[in-house]
Amino acid sequence: MTTTVTVLRDTYLDSVVQLSGTRAMRAVAGVEWATAAMATEANLATLTENGFDPAGWDGAGAGDLVLAVRAEDDDAAAAAEEAGRAAMFSARDDGPGTREEADPRTLAEALARQPGSTVAVVSVPGDYAALETTKALANGLHVLLFSDNVPVEDEVALKQRALEENLLVMGPGAGTAMLDRTCLGFANVVGDPAARTGTVAVVAAAGTGAQEAASLLDRAGIGVRHVIGLGGRDLTAAVGGPMGRLAVRSLAADPDTDAILLVSKPPDPAVARAVLAEAGDTPLVAALIGLEKTADDDDPPTVERASTLEGGTTAVLRRLGHPLPDSTAGLRDEVAAAVRDLPGDRRLVRGLFSGGTLCYEALVLLEQELGPVHSNTPLDDRHALPAPAGAHVCLDLGEEEFTRGRPHPMIDPEARIEHLRETGEEPGVAVVLLDVVLGHGSHPDPASALAPLCAEIIGRGGLRIVVYVLGTEQDPQGLDRQRAAFAEAGCIVPRTAARAALAAAAIAARAPELVERPL
Repeated sequence: MTTTVTVLRDTYLDSVVQLSGTRAMRAVAGVEWATAAMATEANLATLTENGFDPAGWDGAGAGDLVLAVRAEDDDAAAAAEEAGRAAMFSARDDGPGTREEADPRTLAEALARQPGSTVAVVSVPGDYAALETTKALANGLHVLLFSDNVPVEDEVALKQRALEENLLVMGPGAGTAMLDRTCLGFANVVGDPAARTGTVAVVAAAGTGAQEAASLLDRAGIGVRHVIGLGGRDLTAAVGGPMGRLAVRSLAADPDTDAILLVSKPPDPAVARAVLAEAGDTPLVAALIGLEKTADDDDPPTVERASTLEGGTTAVLRRLGHPLPDSTAGLRDEVAAAVRDLPGDRRLVRGLFSGGTLCYEALVLLEQELGPVHSNTPLDDRHALPAPAGAHVCLDLGEEEFTRGRPHPMIDPEARIEHLRETGEEPGVAVVLLDVVLGHGSHPDPASALAPLCAEIIGRGGLRIVVYVLGTEQDPQGLDRQRAAFAEAGCIVPRTAARAALAAAAIAARAPELVERPL
């Protein structure tokens, strides 16, 4: 076995570019483990945990890029490093230091080259994120703060300053946004609102929740112009919803916005009421996953609440007088066929998710139908991992414990392939529930990696697999092509994430009628 470590000094790359390099290196035959990462303390600790010698990066700092490979021999290690460099630097000529004009190293240099900029994307280690965001705000820029591990007190201070300047800080940890149909981070391609019925803006404290909402609206023929990601903590009591209030207030004042869809896991109730009050006369639907309206929620008459993403988009369509698509067509028959020969001792659900919001929504729906579901992101602390024998389990594989030292599962399906292979051998499992997220930033062809293994597992008999594909036909991967590949593999492929969760519940409970439950 060969291990190699290469340090590229003074070479900073965005985390998404780093992940592309990691994916390319791990795809090389003979490679056991590899990563491309900035030399932060956390990343170097991960390398040490994976058996690499710290002498290999002696003196490296957070501004240096490290390529680490463990492979079966020297040739495989060299090929992996070459593949990683090609993936990361192909859009930057031949590599670091080869441009006639060096890339800008500061915000000031970038603005000097592009003075008309209005948005800065900040994707640096969390320790440095507040400083860079403050610089961007001082220059009058809205900020997409992609960085995570930003202390909550820094978030509060940054958003208070942004509020005073009437600027948005989308994040921290905001991986999804779309401004005037310009995609930032992980985002789906939607049709031109001018050719659609109505124009909707999505405001979201949930990344894949925002993507699901935008995609469902687009598929229904509704125009989506903006998706404003708030970061997962914005609507908590600790932060107070400053960007949620500003986003809703600004969109409500926009004459081109016909409706607003607010998406979140359960927010602080008082914060939610303050955000909803900003809608004024503009129709607003709040898809607050798993949170039902109570007697204390005195919402404005223009506001409607829903407890699922599908329910939220359906409410928007009704508000705009748009026909409602049938999300259950043929699904009951598919589930009925799936359970007909399902062994009686198989009763358990296993969810392997790449999208945190989709995992959360599945937990809500599965628990309503099947009882407790254990998870690394449980609805209730009593249902945290480890799960007891005979329990339903859903994993959010995008959480930090699964992504340290390896790419996010939306970018690289390898982690889910490992879990799926193990789950396929697990006795008692009736159904595996998967989500597949398309769009910019995601794997270029996830079905090519996942569908063959699904077909292999289904072909052995025993468990069933339900796959939900989130995306649009305009996405680079192509929604119809991806859905068809999973269907050909023998998977059940519902039209919404909520229906996929209900299909899994219906298979486990041997109750096909569950898939038609009102949402």
